[in-house]
Amino acid sequence: MHPTKTNTYMRYLATVIMLFLLSPAAMHAQEVTAPKFGKGLLNIVGQDSTWSMNFSARVQLLSTTTWTDNDGTFENPQNNNLIRRSRLKFKGHLYSPKITYKMEFGLSNRDMGGTSAFTNNAPRFIMDAVIKYNFWENFELWAGQTKLPGNIERVISSADLQLVDRSIVNSRFNIDRDMGLQLRHHITFGNSFLIREKLAVSQGEGRNVTTGNLGGHQYTGRIEILPFGKFANKGDYKGAALDRQETPKLMVAATYDMNKDAVRTRSNMGSYMVTDYGFHETDINTFFADMMFKYKGFSFMGEYAKRDADTPVALNLDGTATGDVVLVGDGLNLMSGYLFKNDYEITGRYSNVALDEAITGIGEETQYTLGLSKYFVGHKLKLQTDVSYTDFEANNDRLMWRLQLDFHF
Repeated sequence: MHPTKTNTYMRYLATVIMLFLLSPAAMHAQEVTAPKFGKGLLNIVGQDSTWSMNFSARVQLLSTTTWTDNDGTFENPQNNNLIRRSRLKFKGHLYSPKITYKMEFGLSNRDMGGTSAFTNNAPRFIMDAVIKYNFWENFELWAGQTKLPGNIERVISSADLQLVDRSIVNSRFNIDRDMGLQLRHHITFGNSFLIREKLAVSQGEGRNVTTGNLGGHQYTGRIEILPFGKFANKGDYKGAALDRQETPKLMVAATYDMNKDAVRTRSNMGSYMVTDYGFHETDINTFFADMMFKYKGFSFMGEYAKRDADTPVALNLDGTATGDVVLVGDGLNLMSGYLFKNDYEITGRYSNVALDEAITGIGEETQYTLGLSKYFVGHKLKLQTDVSYTDFEANNDRLMWRLQLDFHF
């Protein structure tokens, strides 16, 4: 997009936010409260309680230094300092407490990146725009753009991560956000045995696409089993053992995702597979098995991912390869941490990605990460650092050090 148009969008968004912040004081039909730190910047409740809105903001400041191995010596350090994430979030209910919503907007360059003709070459501000309706007993219908019920590491918010960022397994295999419908249900057997089912039908092209559906649709199903009942404070979808579960808590889960006639190299993500006759279309299947265990200060998370495709290599009409291929293969991610009583935490992670080298031309990579975190106000104010060593089968190994400050109002 032209810089002038981008600046216009930014000024427009800033104006809307300022009007939103200033308007409650002049509106007699609303009640305004000031939340405590970490609970949002502003709470608005309609006079008749038929609607509410909580507005919050968060920022991640990241510094990364990377060294490349040259015959046993790590040299040529490359440093990068950036605003990793900068988000605005709105949530609340509409008309009835059974109808809730969430809107999240990304303002950093990393958040808005990935523009293309398929997103109208516009910054991708919108992360989430979803409405949720608890229409009957334990059934809830979601509509809009939000995360699909994929691997646990991806669904955990980037605000609640246990290390500076997610693993290489997640970066290769996650199915991220999409536009569509989701049906969610849960049932409890006995006093605590809990099962949660999640189904989604989505467009299959990723977030903020403006060109419509290019191939088929995407179908996702996930089942979660919690034999010891719910985690306190939704701790199964938060990194670290900050809630210090008083009794052992376990979640084991599996997800199966099929993107019918997909046109991108990573299901609903990655580059578009363009040929001389249009798009290469193929069914892409992604499977996840994952778990989360927490007890007191100890936490453990494990994930396995696998992706395959009917025809992973994109070909032109004459049979020549275009260079685009589906990233098929599998990955394993294991992470464990211990949170001390002074709210310092030590975390270790092992991640391995093994793409099909004959198809992708990419060799195996294994990453070892050791992290240290200090939680001042839980995930709302924290300082994290980690060191990663990545062993590449086909490239020079790499050593990476990261330091990140998170603050969330």
